[in-house]
Amino acid sequence: MDKRSASTLSLADALRLSTLQPHMPNTLADWLIYLESLHPKTIALGLERVAQVKQRLNLNPDFPAIAVGGTNGKGSVCAMLESILHAAGYRVGCYTSPHLLHYNERVRIAKRQASDAELCAAFEKVEEARRGGVGRASAREGDVGMNPDLQVPLTYFEFGTLAAMQCFIEHKVDVAILEVGLGGRLDAVNVFDNDCAVVTSVDIDHTDYLGETRELIAFEKAGIFRAGKVAICADADVPQAIRNHAQQIGAKLWCIGSEFGFTPHQGQWDYRSIIGARNALPYPALRGAFQLNNAGAALAALDALKDKLPVSMDAVRRGLVEVQLAGRFQFVPGKPTLILDVAHNPHAARSLAQNLAGLPPCPHTWAVFAMLKDKDMAGVAAALDPHIDTWLVAGIDAPRGAAAGELAQVLQNTGVRGDIQAFPDVGEALRYAYNAAGENDRIAAFGSFYTVAEAMAAKGLKF
Repeated sequence: MDKRSASTLSLADALRLSTLQPHMPNTLADWLIYLESLHPKTIALGLERVAQVKQRLNLNPDFPAIAVGGTNGKGSVCAMLESILHAAGYRVGCYTSPHLLHYNERVRIAKRQASDAELCAAFEKVEEARRGGVGRASAREGDVGMNPDLQVPLTYFEFGTLAAMQCFIEHKVDVAILEVGLGGRLDAVNVFDNDCAVVTSVDIDHTDYLGETRELIAFEKAGIFRAGKVAICADADVPQAIRNHAQQIGAKLWCIGSEFGFTPHQGQWDYRSIIGARNALPYPALRGAFQLNNAGAALAALDALKDKLPVSMDAVRRGLVEVQLAGRFQFVPGKPTLILDVAHNPHAARSLAQNLAGLPPCPHTWAVFAMLKDKDMAGVAAALDPHIDTWLVAGIDAPRGAAAGELAQVLQNTGVRGDIQAFPDVGEALRYAYNAAGENDRIAAFGSFYTVAEAMAAKGLKF
């Protein structure tokens, strides 16, 4: 999901602001500021506006695409698919969100982040189409030609999605991996047809947009399925809405534990599906108890596309060993141990708790904890309570960020067993943790993409 603040502009004000801006931004930083002004809301689900600009741009990719949605695990599946397909020699375009440190992380081509210049060029093309076809030359001459009837207000995420596909088409990628931003049915990514769709997991999150029950959320996520194409569900408890929608539209549903699955062994694992088997595989380089579910989903997607994108066993093994993804149970070398995890809902927090439980015992575990206030703060705290000795809560400097005092109150109301201390920001909390912790202790920074990003910045880490 986007790490961007919601604007208070009305739709009319947003259109007027873009009309009064005849010159296009020149730097990536300026573009990102400008993109935030184009729509009065950070999130505005629906495909009509983005489809209109897509049509103007003539964005009709001729390469296969894999759409990846789900409550948690999307980033891991995208990273594994990207790593394996790259190892197989394909030129891979990968679009993910949000970013941690730099926007360029969202758009990768051949495992290289898109440059500022490439992104700016793509943004310019999208902006010209959004305005109704006015180019930079005309704008410089003052002939802005702004007709509100032709302009289309796009959200930050919608604009970026179109720009990413523009980059992929220009770079002639062999395959695109597209991570869904929110839900699926009405997410901007869904404006592009896919050749295989993956739903990694379904749990309660973003209830204001997707519904308050697991079945309602599952229906939204199933919206990325396509008739006649393979639709993959890696959640062991398949929601009925997933099955119903796949049957209704004629998608070929593959569920983990049925059409595909895995068997772990000591140091290796076996994958099997209705297509075939891949045995004696190395564990993914990504840590965590649920990464085999994600790896199985990735291999199932490759099975579904084996005629278009054949992949050898050597490429699968190399891809699993070489895959990288920041902020997913990521260990930072040194003493005490620092673990970074973007877990921001109870489902992800339970996974993090299981992963922490699987580690060797340590004298003391310190939590550097910061969250967005529209998330289930109490649910995340309750899931991790048994594994935390001291909570160092921090504020997030963003409109949706919970203040440290607010988060501390939630922890007190939840009745966590550990001590609670509050800090103005993640950097301060992390510095305190390093000063207070023994070299054999453990520090876990979690709760949001913001939390991990600020911890990485404080440590001087790069994505």
